[in-house]
Amino acid sequence: MLLLLPPSETKRSGGVEGSRLDLSALSFRELDRPRRAVIAATRRLAMNLGTMAAALGVAPTQRTELMRNRQLGTSPVMPAIERYTGVLYDALGADRLDREARAFAHGRVLIHSAMFGLIDADDPIPAYRLSHDTRLPGLSLKPTWRGPISSVIGARDGLVLDLRSEAYAGLGPVPAGVRSVYLRLVSTGPDGTVRALNHFNKKGKGEFTRALLEDRVEFDDLGSLLDWAAGRGLVLRPGAPGELDLVV
Repeated sequence: MLLLLPPSETKRSGGVEGSRLDLSALSFRELDRPRRAVIAATRRLAMNLGTMAAALGVAPTQRTELMRNRQLGTSPVMPAIERYTGVLYDALGADRLDREARAFAHGRVLIHSAMFGLIDADDPIPAYRLSHDTRLPGLSLKPTWRGPISSVIGARDGLVLDLRSEAYAGLGPVPAGVRSVYLRLVSTGPDGTVRALNHFNKKGKGEFTRALLEDRVEFDDLGSLLDWAAGRGLVLRPGAPGELDLVV
């Protein structure tokens, strides 16, 4: 079983004292080359804070956010699942998971970062600011990541649950032939009309991931996943081809 999560724009500051980014400590060494290319392009962008602020869509006064990209190689690191904040990761609550659930995330929960590609929940990363659609000098993120990330996903065994946004899924699609399902959060109106959720989408994905980690059960096929969800009181059902609808 493999869960693919999106990153978050917001990151927790700080990290392990005396630590710093070490690409050899990240999972999937086959991604080292695009990682180095993206980091180098980000550093070029960071040479001018005004230009970087415009490219990232942040105010020039948000100096802390901007300086993170200047300090990629020197700022402290922490596990990725703890680094990301925001609605999804607040609902997931890595700091509230027991030891067994936290350990279960290792190797099963991957986060799709625009900076580092696919990383394991435990991979140590610094705070940074980069989005899937950021324009970097001399480098385009989509062609840089699309092939390498798809290759990493294709090399994994078992069912892939894709909880990424469509934008990040486009930055590294699940290859054809891989057993995978894309999770959508929907609600059902009084008249039975199903509509996709926007505001509560991230919260629902975080809570769903937390439930999977708490129960620590491997799912080899879609049927066992649906059975687990029913036992958990979750309304999880097949949606469009290749998709699951989580009704909230």
